Amino acid sequence: MKLPRRKFLQLAAGAAALPAVSRAWAQAYPTRPVRVIVGGPPGGVADIHARLIGQWLSERLGQPFIIENRPGAGSNIATEMVTHAPADGHTLLLVAINNAINATLYDKLSFNFIRDIVPVAGLIRSPNVMEVNPAVPVKTVPEFIAYAKANPGKLNMASPGNGSVAHIAGEMFKRLAGIEMTHVPYRGAAPAVTDLIGGQVQVAFDPMSSSIVHIKAGKLRALAVTTASRSDALPDIPTVGDFLPGFEASGWFGIGAPKGTPAEVVDKLNREINAGLADAKIKARIADLGNTVLAGSPADFSRLITDETEKWGKVIRAANIKPE
Repeated sequence: MKLPRRKFLQLAAGAAALPAVSRAWAQAYPTRPVRVIVGGPPGGVADIHARLIGQWLSERLGQPFIIENRPGAGSNIATEMVTHAPADGHTLLLVAINNAINATLYDKLSFNFIRDIVPVAGLIRSPNVMEVNPAVPVKTVPEFIAYAKANPGKLNMASPGNGSVAHIAGEMFKRLAGIEMTHVPYRGAAPAVTDLIGGQVQVAFDPMSSSIVHIKAGKLRALAVTTASRSDALPDIPTVGDFLPGFEASGWFGIGAPKGTPAEVVDKLNREINAGLADAKIKARIADLGNTVLAGSPADFSRLITDETEKWGKVIRAANIKPE
């Protein structure tokens, strides 16, 4: 089919104008309040960081960024909600390591996280701590491994629940160290730490944010941090990887948006979030919580999600972990 010259020029001009229209729309974004859906309860570590960056974005972009808590099903309720939201940047998801874990942990989900959520920006990386009740007669990771081998069936490992990062970190540790421990899942980090302090369980791979106060008070003994490098919050504590090469486990958070969100909106949010993560006050607050900044491009965050999904999928399948 041959188009008349005038019609062809009109179509060409319209197509050329589309990127300019898209850029103009992105410059105006956001045009109304933005909802940030969080898959955890108010006051939790996810909620705290969502509110921290939400306040920054509200001030920078001139519209409220409203934190909406939708806990349940290991963050799947919140994720499903965002996958069904309009792809205009006005509904965002606080992405967490749970999303990478759940891709394998749950047999049937109504969404495919990697396909249906667009990575926008990383926020923070949160170390876990391998810690024991002080009554356990060990002070190092090698001593712990030797003690576990000498006392089979006597060590109980607490976690905030099946499939939590603390749980799968412990399962990875068991596999690499060649030891056995009995997993005891709790409904949240607080009751798990309470029983660890009380001696009902002996070890946990707990998020640093929920245990660092007890470590500094001497109620728990930290053996190692689970990140690839030492934590500034506990600089004298070695990493698990110092003794078990290749071991790394940490929580992380970032921001995602529904599939189809314009690239210009994603890029705008990414720039503003990275500016926030470079702000001295925000960096200090993140450090106070025992975490580190996870700045980068949307592509960087996408690679992290893909890599973590593959990594933890292997652990979940090997340990035959099932959701509660």
